[in-house]
Amino acid sequence: MSFFAVQFLNGLAFSLLLFFAAAGLSISFGLLNLANLAHGGFYMLGSYVALAVYAATKSFTLALVVAPLVLAVVGMIIELGFLRHLYQRDHLDQVLLTLGFAYVIWDVANWIWGGAAYLLSPPDILSGKIQVMGHDYPVYRVAVLGGGLVMAAILLWIEAKTKIGAVIRAGVSDPQMLRAMGINVGLVFTVTFCFGAALAGLGGVVGGPIIGLYRDVDFEILMLATIVVVVGGLGSLRGTFVSCLLVGLIDSFGKVYFPDFALVSMFIVMAVVLLVRPAGLFGVQRSILSGA
Repeated sequence: MSFFAVQFLNGLAFSLLLFFAAAGLSISFGLLNLANLAHGGFYMLGSYVALAVYAATKSFTLALVVAPLVLAVVGMIIELGFLRHLYQRDHLDQVLLTLGFAYVIWDVANWIWGGAAYLLSPPDILSGKIQVMGHDYPVYRVAVLGGGLVMAAILLWIEAKTKIGAVIRAGVSDPQMLRAMGINVGLVFTVTFCFGAALAGLGGVVGGPIIGLYRDVDFEILMLATIVVVVGGLGSLRGTFVSCLLVGLIDSFGKVYFPDFALVSMFIVMAVVLLVRPAGLFGVQRSILSGA
């Protein structure tokens, strides 16, 4: 029973870590109707920026602040310079361009930091362990669990209860009406995309001490985040949160009880969900997204 409890905590911690990484993709794909395959690259770049900041300052807190800011700037450059012209075009154009950026980020990161694996050190205050039913359990994972729940609550509140969330949703469904009301839709989309990139960078920092930094972490995170967003439903942060819990727990227990099929099991879950609910667990109707 104690082993099950520890694995359950591992699954929850990984779920909330995945939410850090997938929330930005959910925002860009679900709310902006933008297929952003560079999102995994944003995650990886955030990890490496955090590694560089930590190596220079020995401060995990500073890395936690600087990396999302750097990724927000990178996101702003990409959105203003390239993606702004593609919102009204087919998703294939967006996929090709953002996939190109994903490979550019991969090449640049490997050129600067090499292909070696790294593990980001957690802050000293979170580097210890606590007892969970007779097992040592890392304090940092508990912090990730708590921090992820807080961030999820904040994002869900912003999406559902604030004017900012309403403006973003309206900008997708009826941008012409929003412009008629005097709101700068382009600025809204830029800020939203930058926020999604910053969340990916934040996920890279948070995930650095758990899953580490290695050569192809960007595409692995992109694959998991895409599964999460598709299962949860496009345009729904609530669906992303529930899907992260589902995928994280399946991954955690799958690697223990059937390690050779852990990855396959997530695709099976995705296939079953799409057969039963083609829009995902909490997905919005496709007609809403088509107005972007």
